Order: sequence, then structure tokens, then C-alpha cells
Amino acid sequence: MILAYRVFSYLIYPLLIILIYCRKILEKEDPKRYKEKIFSSHFNVKKKRNSKLVWFHAASIGEFNSIMPIIYELNNHKNKFEFLITTTTKSSGKLAEIEIKKYKNIQHRYLPLDVSFLINNFLKSWKPNRIFLVDSEIWPNLIINANKYKIPLALINARLTEKSFNRWLKFPVTAKKIFNLFDLFLPANLETKKFLKKLTARNIYYNGNIKLINEVNFAKIKNINKKILLKSRFWMAASTHEGEDIFCLNVHSKIKKKYKDIITIIAPRHISRVHKLKSLSEKFKLNVQLLNKGDLILKNKEIVIINSFGVLKKYFKYAKSVFIGKSIIKKLKNDSGQNPMDAAKLNCKIYHGPYVNNFKEIYKILEKNNIAKKINTYEELSSNLIKDLKSPSKNNNYNLKAIDSLGRKTLSDTMKNINKFIFNDIKKT
Repeated sequence: MILAYRVFSYLIYPLLIILIYCRKILEKEDPKRYKEKIFSSHFNVKKKRNSKLVWFHAASIGEFNSIMPIIYELNNHKNKFEFLITTTTKSSGKLAEIEIKKYKNIQHRYLPLDVSFLINNFLKSWKPNRIFLVDSEIWPNLIINANKYKIPLALINARLTEKSFNRWLKFPVTAKKIFNLFDLFLPANLETKKFLKKLTARNIYYNGNIKLINEVNFAKIKNINKKILLKSRFWMAASTHEGEDIFCLNVHSKIKKKYKDIITIIAPRHISRVHKLKSLSEKFKLNVQLLNKGDLILKNKEIVIINSFGVLKKYFKYAKSVFIGKSIIKKLKNDSGQNPMDAAKLNCKIYHGPYVNNFKEIYKILEKNNIAKKINTYEELSSNLIKDLKSPSKNNNYNLKAIDSLGRKTLSDTMKNINKFIFNDIKKT
């Protein structure tokens, strides 16, 4: 099966090049750096001679944000490492440019396609000393070639859904071989830990979901729209996906019957959708603004659509109530939910739909502490928001001490395993 995958990925490589070019035309790829994914000549290797390189691969924004506290911890101890971060999505690449520009020893690249010769060239060029894959990023050619070069490999915040586990079980020999090439597993939840054991994986340590560990510095978050937000009655829909737009606009229309001055701020998960969302808002006969970086919210705007990367915290800071997307679309239920922790740590009341498979345990913690609440319909969300917005000022007094304490413990326990992995070779038993 592994041989078939390696041959197949090689044979379809020309088609994948065409696909990346098409995505570039559709503005779904970085217009300047998309060739990093498909050509060895564009790997743009910049590495100090004989330095130790630690490579983290995080597919998208959520995974990128989850590993940054770990990299900061490793940096803070003057370990003199260099760090390579690879991601897959255009949005995560843009965020990485913002977040790492002040660090001389952290670089970002897009992950090459999982074609054996591309991955082989990538490893030979960068020569990483350790590799961390994040969440469910299991790429057979990468894993096999890393093993060929004897590069220790870890899967952190490892996540296997029941659906993906059952898919692996269809190829038991292949699954056991792939998972036994890892030197360390840090599962995101107990369900994944159970699945990994059934796949005979080794060196499994459950410390909790690393998306709990993001630190949020309230004082350092600045927003040029502060004055407008403080005096406005508004709610926010964050990380929404296609299929949730009409839901959010129906919520706005329902609230508007009670509060004529209501403003709805929508931050789509993929900003390539902003123009489509703007057109849909106009069909609802709503006064809409695309808010670019540096823009002020204009008077009499009802729908404000965020059109920039890495700014969610700037609006969470002033939002009283937030709906977190990718949670009402039934067809996405097996890969549903977005990370609510930044909104929680910035003292927002959080609402989500019934489908949050990727963050079940985190939402259970938030719901237990009355920070999050599940809703099933736009009428239900509207009713809750009308109650919240009776007083437009942000006066939530949720006790976040339990969340902060859990986050610190998760980071501490995770770093113990990661330091052991980096500084002491983990021998397979």
C-alpha cells in the first residue's frame, strides 16, 4: 500500500502542479510564494552552517497559533536553535509573516506536496534535526523519508477522529508501519490516545490539548476602532465558513427588530470569501462595509466584514458575545469546530453550533465554566444575543482562573516531553 501511494503521488505530480496554478489564479494560494509547494528550486533555504534546526509543520492558522507558545518557550531558554515553520494555507502563511518577523531564527515556508522526490529534496536541503507534525498532518512520504535520514519525528496535539481511525484500519499493515515510524505522540484528547494504542503506536503521552496554552496579553492588543466599539452595540461571528453566512445575516435581522443600532462583525475563516459575503449582505438590503487593515468602521454600517489576517483578538477584546463558526454545517461534522480559546481568554461569552468535533473536550471545559453555550438555530442564538446586548458594554465576569491554570499545566507537561525529545534521543522499544 505504501509503495502504491508513493508511485501514485509521483504519477499525479503534473496534475498537482496544474491544481496549484489554478488555485493561484483563484487567489487561494500565495501569489508570490506558491511555487514553494511544487518546485525544489523555490525552497529558498536559509540556514546557518552547522546550526541545529527544529522543524514544525502546522497546516493552518489554528495549528500555527498552537505551536507558537512552544517555540517561544524553546527560544526563551537560549537553546540557540533555528526554527522552520511550514504551513499549507495562504491565510496561515500571511499570519506567519506577521508573527515571526521580529525573530531572526524563525523562518516560514509552505510545505511541499507530499511527493517523494520533493520531500526528499526538502529534507536534504534543510537538514532538520527534529520534526514536529501537528494535529492530523500524517504525510506518508514525509514520514518515510524522515525515517530514511534518521530524523526523529513527533506528532503533537495528535488528533484521530473515529472516521479517520476506521479508514486506517482498512490498511492495518500500512497503518502500523506508518505510526511506528514516529518517535513521540502527544495526543490532543483521550480518544486519540486510545486509537493510537490500537494502532500499536509507541511513546504516547497525554498532556491535554495544546490549543489551551495560548497566552493572551490584554494590554498589548490595540485597535484603532476602540472608541467606536466601546460605544456601539455589536456582536461578532468569527471563523465562519461557507454555509454559515445566511445563518449570521438571519441572526442580525432578528436582533435588528429589537435593537435598530445593532452591528454585526463577521470574520470569515477564509478572507477570499469576503466579496461573496458582501454581495449576500447587500441582497439582505443591509448596509455593509469591507473592513481592510487600518480602516475605521464607518457610521451607519450594519454588517462589518473583516478583510485582513491576524486581527481577531483586536475585536474579541471589545466583543461581549461571539459566535464561533464551522459549527452548524452538518456535512462538516466529522471535521467541525474552530478554536474558541482566544475569545474565551478575552472574556467573551461564546456560542457555537452542535458540530464541534475537533474541540469537543475544550468546549466541555468552557461549558462547565459557563463561558460557552451550544445553540442549534439562528432563532436560539438571536434570543441569547438580545439578552446579552441589553447592556452594550462588556461586563462579563466569567471565572477564567480554571482555564488559565489548565493551560499552564498543559504547557508545562508538554514542554517536559518536547525537551526530552529534543535533547535526548527517544529510543524505540
